[in-house]
Amino acid sequence: MWRLIACIFLPFAAGYYLAYLFRTINTLIAGPLGSDLGLGAADIGLLTSIYFLVVMAGQIPIGMLLDRYGPRRVQSLLLAVAAAGAALFGLSTGFVALLIARAMIGLGSAAALMSGLKMIVLWFPRERLALINGFMIMLGSLGAVTATAPAEVLLDWISWRGLFAVVAAASALAAILIYLVAPERVDSPSGSTKPATLKTIYSDQRFWRIAPLSATYIGSAWALQSLWAAPWLCDIERLNRTSLVSELFVMATVLSLGALVLGVLATWVRSRGRNMEVLFAAVAALLIGAEIVLILHPPWPSLLPWCVVSVAGSATAVTYAIIGDYFPPQLVARANGGLNVLQFGWAFIVQYGTGLILERWPVEAGHHPLIAYQAAFGLNVLLQLAALAWFAVPRFQSRKAKGRTPAILQPACGWSSAHAPILASEAAILEADEHLEW
Repeated sequence: MWRLIACIFLPFAAGYYLAYLFRTINTLIAGPLGSDLGLGAADIGLLTSIYFLVVMAGQIPIGMLLDRYGPRRVQSLLLAVAAAGAALFGLSTGFVALLIARAMIGLGSAAALMSGLKMIVLWFPRERLALINGFMIMLGSLGAVTATAPAEVLLDWISWRGLFAVVAAASALAAILIYLVAPERVDSPSGSTKPATLKTIYSDQRFWRIAPLSATYIGSAWALQSLWAAPWLCDIERLNRTSLVSELFVMATVLSLGALVLGVLATWVRSRGRNMEVLFAAVAALLIGAEIVLILHPPWPSLLPWCVVSVAGSATAVTYAIIGDYFPPQLVARANGGLNVLQFGWAFIVQYGTGLILERWPVEAGHHPLIAYQAAFGLNVLLQLAALAWFAVPRFQSRKAKGRTPAILQPACGWSSAHAPILASEAAILEADEHLEW
């Protein structure tokens, strides 16, 4: 087990750590970057969100490459691309060059989580997937912690350009480490005769029940925590730089711990024979509540709801375990990729769209007004509520159906009690079909 942790878990966790650092670092450098290069809110939103757009576009082809060539070769190659993108970002002097560099970083980070999850599925027991996924996401999300107070120290010392040079070198070292120490393993064919195609994933009803909620919920949490939390705290709470970095540090720490807690909870729920979908819906409802609090903006500090937003981004520990139950191992990477397409795509929409909405209102004394954030966050909450209803309605229908016996199975006049076992068997079959369809 220790060899698996040293050669598989930790190297891929390091790759995900760097991807999370890349994802969230613009929250810290948005101010210096904007002032150095004269970028507005929409420019910063596009520059940051292009990461999510490129990651989204790469999910399905990268998932297929992972299934075909294995995580070791794919992840090491892509991390080298991320290293090149980070180096270019640190050297760029114009918006277009920054955009290209950020896109390269997104491409290089696109397989970071999927490759780790694929290795976990291949090498670790299935009943431990949620817990190990939680550990993976917890260690990876330490990149978000690094992108706050620790990165602020480097930012003051070597500027954002030097910071990206350091991260580029770390990415290159991680690529070499994964290539040298990670083992290869080919998927063994499962007993299922179902072909391993994308059609298998996208024709699965269970996938399309969880996908809209997962996209609008996790994608929104990523978009808000990785960029718009800092401007909101500056514009609405009027925090100074020191207080801002401190609150971002707390949020990132909560994000990291939340991944572990959700992984443990998911394992406990599974061990008690309960559905992890219920846990996922509950956390989604908490996120919606936190966003509503931010929209209403009561007269007390907003750190708590922002911490809830951060924790929501770590719920991938639950969703990926759910997906792991839906599909056989040889399809897991592509199934996770299919889900990631929607999550990262929604993160791009929210991150860039929020910047566009904010610019509809004039800046007042260097700050965007509260009404602009309320409009952007409110639209997001409405779409999340619709996705939550879509996810929950089939469960209510299933429970209602279980509370009654279908009319066709009701005993007719003149039928003897000898038919009862047959009717009971048919009812059980229908109930099982209902559960599988859900």
